[in-house]
Amino acid sequence: MDDTSTLTVKILDREFRVSCPLEEQQHLRDSAEFLDQRMREIRDTGRVIGVDRIAMMAALNLTSELLSHENVNLEAQQSVNNAIDRMSDKIDQVLHKTESLDL
Repeated sequence: MDDTSTLTVKILDREFRVSCPLEEQQHLRDSAEFLDQRMREIRDTGRVIGVDRIAMMAALNLTSELLSHENVNLEAQQSVNNAIDRMSDKIDQVLHKTESLDL
């Protein structure tokens, strides 16, 4: 049994047929709707003309947002790792003192 099918999505009033696994179809619909919205926002500014240019600007904007978000996550993860390292050092110090008292 084949669990992929072809789904039609509409972006800037153009239809695109995309093969997609059944379990990912809603995600694809949501993604296409989001992209359509972003491309319409760019088009409506009037500063970018042409579907290709609008698509390129949307791709650049979304990629920039994605990379910024990933950098924030990396910084947050590094902060958590630093806090864990500090706590681990404190635990080691307390355990070392406890071992010294036992001797």
